[in-house]
Formats: sequence, C-alpha cells, structure tokens
Amino acid sequence: MALRISPHAVTPMKPFRPPAEPRHRRRLLLRVGLGAAALALGGTGAGLRAARPDDAAEPIELDWHDVRRDRPVPARLYLPAAIDAGPPVPLVLFSHGIGGSRHGYRYLGEHFAAQGFASLHVQHVGSDRSLWTAGSPLAVVARLQAAAQADEAIARVHDLRFALDEVLAGPWGRRLDAKRVAAAGHSYGANTALLAAGARVARDGRVLELREPRLRAVVLLSAPPFYGEPALAPILGGVAIPSLHVTTTEDIIRIPGYYSAVADRVAVYEAIGGPRKLLAVFEGGSHAIFTDRAAPGGPWLNARIKTATRELAAAFLHGTLGGDDSALREWPQRHAEHLARLEAIGLPGIVPIPG
Repeated sequence: MALRISPHAVTPMKPFRPPAEPRHRRRLLLRVGLGAAALALGGTGAGLRAARPDDAAEPIELDWHDVRRDRPVPARLYLPAAIDAGPPVPLVLFSHGIGGSRHGYRYLGEHFAAQGFASLHVQHVGSDRSLWTAGSPLAVVARLQAAAQADEAIARVHDLRFALDEVLAGPWGRRLDAKRVAAAGHSYGANTALLAAGARVARDGRVLELREPRLRAVVLLSAPPFYGEPALAPILGGVAIPSLHVTTTEDIIRIPGYYSAVADRVAVYEAIGGPRKLLAVFEGGSHAIFTDRAAPGGPWLNARIKTATRELAAAFLHGTLGGDDSALREWPQRHAEHLARLEAIGLPGIVPIPG
C-alpha cells in the first residue's frame, strides 16, 4: 500500500506583507516591519524580544546536491543579523507544502531569524513548484497525486537530514547549536516533519524508521492524517519530542483523492506522544492562510493569524529549546479574540479554551 500523505497546493507567491488596517480596527494593529515582525499588541512577552527590521540578515540561497541519491536539495537559510556574536543559535528545519519552494513561508523564516533562530527552508524537488509547470496543465492533478506517494514522502525526510548535515558542516556550522534543532512544516511539510520526529508507518511488512535523532521539537501547521491508516495512535504515540499544532476552524483540504477536515488536525494532536504538546485553533482562515498568500481569510484576518502563528511558534521554540516559557504563557492573552480552541499538555500556566 502506498504511503499517501495529504498534498496541499502552494502556488508560489510574493512574500507576505500586512495590508493597511481598517480605521475601526486600528487600535489592534500589529505593526510588521519589512524584515521582521515588530509585535506591538500587549507587549512582546518576557521571553520574546521585539523584532526590528535589522534583526535578520538577508537570506542565503543554497544549491546542494545529494550525490548518494542524485537529488538536488535547494535551500534558503535565514540567519540572525548578529549571528557572529554570542553563543551558537538554535536551528529550525522547515518543510514546505506540496507545490511550494524554499522561497515560501518567508514570514516565518524572517521572524525566526529576528528572534535569534536560524531557519533553513528546504525545497523538495519531487513535490515542489515544478509540479505546476513541468508538463501539461491537464496533468497537474496526476502530478500532485504522484508526489504524495511513499517514495517522495520518504525522500522529503532524507532531504531534511541531508540539509541538516550540510548546514552543520558548512561555514555557518560553528554558529549553529546542533543540540537545539527543531523541525517545522505546513501541510505535506507537516507530515514530513512528523516522520522526521519519529512517526512510524509500516509498509510491506516493515516499519519505516525515519526518525532524525537530532530533533528536539516539532512545529506542525495544518498537519493532515496519514491516509490509508486505520489508527493514528500506533503511528504517532511513540513520538517523544514536544510538539506544537496550529490549525483553523476552516482548515479543510480539498484535492481529488485527498479530503481532510479540521478534525484530522485535532486527531493528530490527540494521538501524538511527547512530554509536552500544544494545540491552537484559530477562528476562520483556510488551509492556505499559513502560506505567504495574503488573500485567504481576507487581509485583516490573514495578517493577524500570520502574526499570531509566528509569535506562537517562536515562543514555543524559546520554551522548548531555551527553557523560558514566559512568552508562551502570555501569548494567549494577546490573541484570545482569534482563538476558537486552545489546549496543552505538559505546559503548566496555559489556560485552555474549550472548542
């Protein structure tokens, strides 16, 4: 049986820039600099510093080639501007959704860098933006479905491992903390991150062992289920690292052969193991709202969910990789109006919001 993991069409778009604020909502404005977010609503949290445009350096384009697999592994590396000062910084490995590229999710990469993380956005050539242009437009659906099969799902995890090896061995390796590495991803990328985090799927009578032991946390945006599997608990129960799960009340995947409702995101959260985990469900906003696209959900909601998401992800990583949960505990107060549900295990001080 093929390992079918839900694809999500991510059309390459321009980097996210917040729209003008409606006059009647101006008092809630979250001002965002071109280089990184400057969080102005209710303060920045004790463990989360305000981000200035000069806190993140220009991203670095990397064009690696995995000789062993004869597979290109392009990547983009976001670094803090002060990368050469102070101790080595934590690293986030980011995996895009199907049809995306290393240039996507810039709003996250810039923010992570501004908050003191390196963020390595890996492009998966078997399920990247070439799906939209490599061949007849009439065959796009067939290409999407082929890209969601077992071989590509496994290859994506190997892409992350190869990219991690390369960046740690490269010129920036001495500035990166190999003991504080996290994986993150959206949609198909969230499934890639789950497999790297220790999700176990059996195929052809054997369990696929894809766990990357250097990972210390995982951030999952719109994680779909593992299609064709009767139960999630055997797959995810053995995941032993902290996890953050983010979705919306309208986070529905509709691609021929792959339908996934919001309940699937919640089911992934409920089935996963690990010492601590958090689920945040935003009110409104589609599956595509977590991409760089500015249209899904409308400009006002889109800007706020992106701001809340990047702030939450950074706060979670600060707590998990740095030991300071203060910003994470304060985060719900600033974004309560957009939350439909909030739930946490192993995170004292997080007040749940029933869904």
